Amino acid sequence: MPNLEVSDNQVSDSHSAWYAVHTRHQHEKNVARVLADKGFEAFLPLYTAVHRWKDRDKQLSLPLFPCYVFLRSPLDRWQPILTTPGVHSVLGFGGKRSMIPHTEIEAIRRMVGSPLKAEPHPFLKCGDRVRLRAGALQGLEGILLRKRNVWKLLVSVEMLQRSVAVEVDASMVERVGSKWIESAPGFLPMNAPAVS
Repeated sequence: MPNLEVSDNQVSDSHSAWYAVHTRHQHEKNVARVLADKGFEAFLPLYTAVHRWKDRDKQLSLPLFPCYVFLRSPLDRWQPILTTPGVHSVLGFGGKRSMIPHTEIEAIRRMVGSPLKAEPHPFLKCGDRVRLRAGALQGLEGILLRKRNVWKLLVSVEMLQRSVAVEVDASMVERVGSKWIESAPGFLPMNAPAVS
């Protein structure tokens, strides 16, 4: 997450600014409750998961972002936040607390508020070396790329300087390392606008 300097536009948006509070493991719910009791607007997105034990199955409500609680517009009231039991710190860089865009928090709110099933997913980006976890190509490793709105797994023959790409479901891959592909004809980095 880049360090965000406060500009005139951000000052006007300070009432909608969000911050990430880093918590102790499995203390997210308690931290969110205590911060809300202290008058802060805390947001802890949860999802439902079934955990199986030897003798039973139990449905649990777990944090989508383990060890993090989101906090809106705390302004200069950091001391009551940092002294809350279970709080490690507020996410930031270079000694400055970093704001999270309101649009990202609202997108998460919409997802957890919808009837669709939301669940955590590893953060993947173009150029990551990944392995397919399931399907006909299970175990195959390659570079994750995006062409327009489709994810592709790129496998290369270095000596021939040729590559083959196959369409994959991004939820079926796991990261095994990172390697950036500087150029592959027709492929775009994730942050580049897709072309039709």
